[in-house]
Amino acid sequence: MSKTASPPSGARAGRPKRKNDPEATRRDILEIARQEFSQNGLSGARIDVIAERTRTSKHMIYYYFGSKEGIYQAVLEMEYAGIREREGELELEGLAPREALRRLVEATFDYDQAHPEFVSLVSMENLHHAEYLESAPIRDINSVMIRRLEGVLARGVRQGLFRSDLDAVDVHMAISSLCFFRVANRYTFKALFKRDLLSPRVRARHKRMIADAILGMLAAS
Repeated sequence: MSKTASPPSGARAGRPKRKNDPEATRRDILEIARQEFSQNGLSGARIDVIAERTRTSKHMIYYYFGSKEGIYQAVLEMEYAGIREREGELELEGLAPREALRRLVEATFDYDQAHPEFVSLVSMENLHHAEYLESAPIRDINSVMIRRLEGVLARGVRQGLFRSDLDAVDVHMAISSLCFFRVANRYTFKALFKRDLLSPRVRARHKRMIADAILGMLAAS
């Protein structure tokens, strides 16, 4: 955004004035929008609620994001960037293949557990048939993760640790499925089986079980 551009005034009577910091304003809007969309979905989310909670105006929100759909897509981009950034911090390239894969599974497990809003948003986006994931930034963000995983798998194959018929997208699906399911279905599991999937004891057991399952599935025979 050009430094000379001046966003429309979002101040309302009796409210504290916001410092002129466009990036901070944008981050605040995205954070509150993340909560609103994860709780109510695209159709149920209200821009006036986001404006009220960020001490700004609907006009300013539309200035930054163009439309309700625009801010929803920006939230999705932010959410996918968050988990991919966490994976990048693992520095998988410097780890032995099995350790790298275990770290990746554990990081995915911990991220989903700590970010139920991410799980809710992805679940809701599937109801929209991924209409709002068709953006270059999101595809680019996720392609980096697949390349990292391809590198780990290739090293494991060369060392005789992993099967040679592995596909990185398939492995990513398996990891995501197991980690995602227990957060997305935490309420139904508790109602049906009286099992709290978020309790520390169950969480620790599942974390080990999922990492062991993925490593066992990929192990060379």
